[in-house]
Amino acid sequence: MTGDGRVAQEPAVATAATAATASTVAGAPGAVLVIVSGPSGVGKDSVIEALRAQPRDPDYHYVVTCTTRPRRRYEVDGVHYRFLTPAAFAELREAGELLEANEVHGNWYGTPRAEVRAALQAGHDVILKIDVQGAAVVKGRVADALLIFLVPPSLEDLFQRLQSRATETADELDIRQRNAALELARQDDYDHVVVNETGQIARTAARIHEIILLEKAAHPYRRTWI
Repeated sequence: MTGDGRVAQEPAVATAATAATASTVAGAPGAVLVIVSGPSGVGKDSVIEALRAQPRDPDYHYVVTCTTRPRRRYEVDGVHYRFLTPAAFAELREAGELLEANEVHGNWYGTPRAEVRAALQAGHDVILKIDVQGAAVVKGRVADALLIFLVPPSLEDLFQRLQSRATETADELDIRQRNAALELARQDDYDHVVVNETGQIARTAARIHEIILLEKAAHPYRRTWI
């Protein structure tokens, strides 16, 4: 088993955030916090959509990440991300309302803590799609989180995917390509690494579901503290 946890530390923030991380609550027995990460262009969104297409009882809860990044043409606010102004994001962060917050590719991303807690307490397995920096922060705060890292068949394949989606400027694309190589080098920090083969989204989603079921079978009564 391999993995990719990041050591990009979230800068210290005001005492409100410190107090929030100090008070933790337990999720329902067996409910798992699952982190899905991978470099830009590896297909995280497509894999999550494939997981969503197969309802379960109880269904997975998919956390919507907050970001200051501009919305792309096809994205829906509150579905793909919660798009916030830098000021609104900073307000949440300083109030301790984010489980993790990191600056990636020049934009801020963060996970709403209350949403994760409520879903775990309700007995849902929580799927959290975050970057490799955020995954390291969450793992440091939630020891029982299950980390899954998606990788492409090759670095060349990843670069081709990034170029073909045409959602970044030339400078942004260059940054993402350089960061991808660094992120792939961190996969050994993760619990599982899953190759997302081109054209095999459904198979990748099925593998992630299988990993989650195995984790739940191994720890049926474990409660995730967050």
